Amino acid sequence: MRTLPSDQGRFDKPSISNVTLNFNCRDEIVPVLAGLQHLYSQAALRDKILDLVEQDVNESSRNDRGREGLGYWEITVLAAVRLGCNLDYDKLQDLAEQHRALRQIMGIGDWQGDDDDFRARRIRDNVCLLQSQTIEAISHCIVAEAYRLEPEAAEKQRADSFVVETNIHHPTESSLIVDGTRKVIELCVKLYEAYDINGWRQHEHLLKKVKQTARQIARISSRKGGNYKERLKRPYRKLLRLANLILSRASEMCETLHNEYELDTRTICCIAEIKDFIERTEQVCGTARRRVLEGETVPNGDKLFSIFEPHTQLYRRGKAGQPNQFGRLVLIYEDASGFIPHHYVMPREAQDQDVAVEQTRILQQRLKDRIKALSFDRGFHSPENQEELAKIVPGICLPKPGSKQSAEQAATESVQFHTSKQRHPGVESAIGALQSGNGLVRCRDNREDGFERYVALAVLGRNIHALGKLLISRINEKAAAAISHRAAA
Repeated sequence: MRTLPSDQGRFDKPSISNVTLNFNCRDEIVPVLAGLQHLYSQAALRDKILDLVEQDVNESSRNDRGREGLGYWEITVLAAVRLGCNLDYDKLQDLAEQHRALRQIMGIGDWQGDDDDFRARRIRDNVCLLQSQTIEAISHCIVAEAYRLEPEAAEKQRADSFVVETNIHHPTESSLIVDGTRKVIELCVKLYEAYDINGWRQHEHLLKKVKQTARQIARISSRKGGNYKERLKRPYRKLLRLANLILSRASEMCETLHNEYELDTRTICCIAEIKDFIERTEQVCGTARRRVLEGETVPNGDKLFSIFEPHTQLYRRGKAGQPNQFGRLVLIYEDASGFIPHHYVMPREAQDQDVAVEQTRILQQRLKDRIKALSFDRGFHSPENQEELAKIVPGICLPKPGSKQSAEQAATESVQFHTSKQRHPGVESAIGALQSGNGLVRCRDNREDGFERYVALAVLGRNIHALGKLLISRINEKAAAAISHRAAA
């Protein structure tokens, strides 16, 4: 059972619109709470956001039956605060139980302390009910409210992409084969114990041999020395032979279960999971065989960089201290007031120039042609992009690569082009704020849908934070919670 916020007054708490916040505190939670308080005070906007939350939370259930769960507004507040303040779920649990202003913004009174259950697991389960598209739609509502307050903010935009790392260990083919075989053995042993199927009595010994061989490969790779590539071939052949033995045995067991047993839903799901891990491990074995034994240069598109996060991609963007980054590219647009009106998790094989036109057109249509100036860096350049972007945005700034082309462009472009180009590096400050303040250095959620939800939550938290700062500066521009040293776009 889920409930909407009650308008009935209580003696133990003020109404949400009248909660007192300390604007002389510079902690990041103050602007976030101020932004949430404003959203709640706007009835039409609040109802629209809560309707979006309700569609996900009660997608296949009724909101007036069953035991009482977290309310829609409570889920919205917790989702905003989680990455608005870059918290893990344990820290969020402590704040939900102890932070008086946060509890009042959620609509919880001082006398309700023993009645509410804000365990970290429960918060996570509720927040993860929200889909990334829903969170993005809520973020669009917040940006629309910001443009109602600051109409000129939408006219100037700047865009850039950056890598958000997935939560994986450094991938080597031998370590990925160990991961895959370990999971296959672990899942097969569960079915072996449940159905008493032969073939897995020595599962611990099999896994031990796989790990020993992988350690031998790691020692040779780290020490190198003369002719080390040839010395790697023998242990790799042994590792691939062991992996093939385990995977073929697991496949046979899945076929036996499917053909000879009456299976329940849990077993069917377990078999599907085993087949997924078999497929991923075979892919890694194939690339290891091609690279090590056959001496082939394997393209990134054929590689798998994590057994558990198969959507991970390798990026070599020449960043200082980070020559290799394992994750996904995220494109963001920042406006003149520091809001992120649009973001996009790019496909695994896509590069900057592949998505610039499409995503700019989507944003311009949503904002009803309000963008007057937009800047990119030279990584987004292509002749087609120059032509198409100029049709979408009148004041496009897309520098050409190369000193000769850049000099020719600089001699012919307008003053607006040079102004936008000069101010474009400020988008790196927005990326830095998302990374340091909203947790977008590394995604802490699992799977591709979790990755997209995590990025959307971070952008939502940043937009609510920016809205709160805007509102506080209107009340008292010298308040500590309103001060920002970032330049506008």
